[in-house]
Amino acid sequence: MMSPWRFILLMEIGALCASAQPPFSFADKLYPVFQAAGCPLCHNPEGVASPTRLHFPETGAPAERIEAFGKSLAELVDRQNPDSSILLNKPTNRIKHSGGERIKPGSSEEALLKAWIGYLASLTGPELDEALRYRQNENAGHGEAPQVVLRRLTNQQYNNTVRDLLKDSTSPANQFPPEDFVNGFKDQYASQSLSPIQIEAYSLAAGRIAANAFRRGDSRQLIPCIPSGPDDAACRTRFIRSFGRRAFRRPLEPEEIARLDALFRAQDDFLKGAQTVIEAMLQSPSFLFWMEQTPNPPWKPYAVASRLAYFIWDTMPDDALLNSAAAGELATRDDVARVARRMLDDPRAKQGLDDFVSQWLRFDRALTAARDEHTFPLFRHDLVIAMTEEAKHFVGDLVWNGRNFMDAFTANYTFVNSDLAAIYKVPPPAHEYDRVVLPAEQERSGLLGEALFLTLTSKLEDTAPTARGLFIREQFLCQHVPPPPPGVDTNLPAVTEARPMTNRERLASHTTNKTCAGCHHLIDPIGFGLETFDAIGVYRDKQKLLFYPEYHGAEPKRPPPKEVDLELDKTGQVAGLPQPQFSTPRELGELLADTAECQQCVVKQVFRYMAGRQDTPADVPVIQLAWERFRDSGFHYREMVVSLIEQWDFGSPERNVHVASYHPARQAVP
Repeated sequence: MMSPWRFILLMEIGALCASAQPPFSFADKLYPVFQAAGCPLCHNPEGVASPTRLHFPETGAPAERIEAFGKSLAELVDRQNPDSSILLNKPTNRIKHSGGERIKPGSSEEALLKAWIGYLASLTGPELDEALRYRQNENAGHGEAPQVVLRRLTNQQYNNTVRDLLKDSTSPANQFPPEDFVNGFKDQYASQSLSPIQIEAYSLAAGRIAANAFRRGDSRQLIPCIPSGPDDAACRTRFIRSFGRRAFRRPLEPEEIARLDALFRAQDDFLKGAQTVIEAMLQSPSFLFWMEQTPNPPWKPYAVASRLAYFIWDTMPDDALLNSAAAGELATRDDVARVARRMLDDPRAKQGLDDFVSQWLRFDRALTAARDEHTFPLFRHDLVIAMTEEAKHFVGDLVWNGRNFMDAFTANYTFVNSDLAAIYKVPPPAHEYDRVVLPAEQERSGLLGEALFLTLTSKLEDTAPTARGLFIREQFLCQHVPPPPPGVDTNLPAVTEARPMTNRERLASHTTNKTCAGCHHLIDPIGFGLETFDAIGVYRDKQKLLFYPEYHGAEPKRPPPKEVDLELDKTGQVAGLPQPQFSTPRELGELLADTAECQQCVVKQVFRYMAGRQDTPADVPVIQLAWERFRDSGFHYREMVVSLIEQWDFGSPERNVHVASYHPARQAVP
């Protein structure tokens, strides 16, 4: 029997729906229902349901935007037969829904949803046009992109900068506190605050670097003149200006020169004075932070030079780039594009690409991986180093030889040394990291078949289909999978000699548990299709299980394990894509390469690394244009990079600034 309160609710909803007015506030009544059901976690531009037409507003969106979103759902309503609307039948799982049942049929929540659908079906003329305009605005981007004024040198950038500034190759930042990955990268400004430990590390490093600078006189030729004595004012000033321009990546202000000159003159030896100046500069915010934006007009060309250098080269601007800034050759987008192309042709661009690849492909996870030595006797640290070198050679070949970058997911070749040759079962190459074609029967497909990816997404003793599917969702499709709810039991059924199971069979519990099924249905089936590669990337026809008998030490040697071989099912799916099914690893690679979501994700990942932040709705036009140029060029990586650089907004200091804006000239010397 229907409860009185529910009957009254339905009557009121029915009466309101008979009019052209909304039956209730969408933001107050129905939006919380969708939130409680977890719909916004997947249906957003970065969610696993991003390819669908349904994208919920960003967290913290104003009520008027949420109301406009509610009306835009008219796009998902069958106006002739509202009960057949996808908006009703997907969340209730009447139509197969990757996320399973989110709203229970017959519930009061469904009654609210039906009432809203009835209202949307009644919209006509200008009201309907206005409702659907929300989607157009969403696609066009909205709001303002965050403007970042200053970005701290990453540890790698610090090492590269010290090397190029002082000819010091000791990599001092290797001793700094490790950096966190945020948005998939270590250069995101949200993670670049300074801790007391970091400040102390900078101070100690500055002292050591400065002391080494003149240990053998001026053998590194850091002083641009020959001093006539300890009081040579002209040479002293020339050194401060020239070294300061390179260290701060801009001309020094008069007050900065005066303070540094006072520090220099306090020493009774010219080289000691120069050492003191270097030590002070290396602790200055103007060295430790590089300008992305600046409110100081004369410095703007130098900010452009810095962001070009640290994006493309992963190091400081050279003298030629600083001279271009001084000559006004970085004033327009065309200027910047022209200089960017020259910089991409410079050998230093390789180290910039390598740094991006090392973070995008998460080298750190492989480098800290461990494996059971009995199960994986080939595994050792040298092998993992080779895996990272292979990935850099592979991606570098695509970029620097002008190949189709989406071959990263489909190539039937790779670059190996003798250690990797044993993994891929190919003859050792004549030279380290020669290009080799992989055995066709292994069905390897670009990065998905490389030992690096297959190792970093596995566990101590076996593969991890969930981790492989999650990595592909996050790194190659830019889709965020919601974390598991707190307290969920992650234990899988035990594998015993009496009951041997493949990983697919063990993980079946994820699909029978409603708490887990919604998300695991989106990630596990991707990893299942890669089960023909073991936990270090070796091809296998069957999953081999080893069962060791009890050993108490009385026998002369440990008895050999019993082997059980299980057949593997290579089929899988990438739920949410137009053609989700695949039967082999090669088909998975082709599916990704041909999918706009994967192509756009490559652009997004480069944008995030370049901009030091997550992309926002305001960045949609930038990413869309870069993707179109990427696609139209035959997926040439450099064309996409130049497009992003051309659109890198010069900004204005009044816009949404996220890093404390101070005047570095007033804080240049501690």
